[in-house]
Amino acid sequence: MNAKRKKLILSVLKNVLAWAFSLLMLIPLALIIVNAFKPDSEALTMTLSLPKEWDFSNFAVVIEKGKLVRSFFNSLLYAGCATILTVLFGSMAAYVFARRRGKKENTMYIYMALGIVIPINYVALMKVMQVTQLNDTAVGIILLYTALQLPFTVFLLYGFVSKVPVDLDEAAVLDGCGPWRLFFNIVMPMMKSSMITAAVLCFLNTWNEFVMPLYFLNSSEKWPMTLAVYNFFGQYSTSWNLVCADILLTCLPVIIMYLVCQKYIVGGQTAGAVKG
Repeated sequence: MNAKRKKLILSVLKNVLAWAFSLLMLIPLALIIVNAFKPDSEALTMTLSLPKEWDFSNFAVVIEKGKLVRSFFNSLLYAGCATILTVLFGSMAAYVFARRRGKKENTMYIYMALGIVIPINYVALMKVMQVTQLNDTAVGIILLYTALQLPFTVFLLYGFVSKVPVDLDEAAVLDGCGPWRLFFNIVMPMMKSSMITAAVLCFLNTWNEFVMPLYFLNSSEKWPMTLAVYNFFGQYSTSWNLVCADILLTCLPVIIMYLVCQKYIVGGQTAGAVKG
């Protein structure tokens, strides 16, 4: 009886601690949401109290003054194209590395995975961008995002591809499948959940990227939403209601995408694999 009581008490304490930490993490988000609807005078105190008068005009001001429409489509272009390229090339590379376990392929895989932890040399990278005339261009920032996210994507997908039975490859080859058809028609559909997981993580990371566009995009017309928020905060640093509305509008697409795709983030299963 004492053992059961102790187990129950420990379970209750763990749940209480989990709820406490969860609520603690939600405080900044709640602070932003509440103050985004307050007038300027009320938002100066930055409290969690509900606004006495809900002011929805803050969002209209932010969209107009912060040029969020243009920066939204810039972020969508950069993050969307980089995600497609990263997942496509990452899945192909992960498939090759998982199927060919030779010394050369293992060395290349380790070299690729090291990109997760090796710091970026921005001086050398800036020189490369200038020589290739990709600095301050949409193509350049998309390629940078792709290169930045590719090591982690390959590392993530490598584990999923390894679970796909090799028997399926052999059966497809016997049926006359070439390498491209084998990957795109047989293997890729089985990687659907893992690829969506990689795509969501890649999109979230590129959407929230700040340093790359700060260094390599000089023109304000090409700025993504992260730089638009940074610029807006510099102009309206005392208007916390507008700053909170700006942050909320910037985070909203990411939150929506996460809620829509959260079932795929848990993990990828190998669907349709033969047993035995």
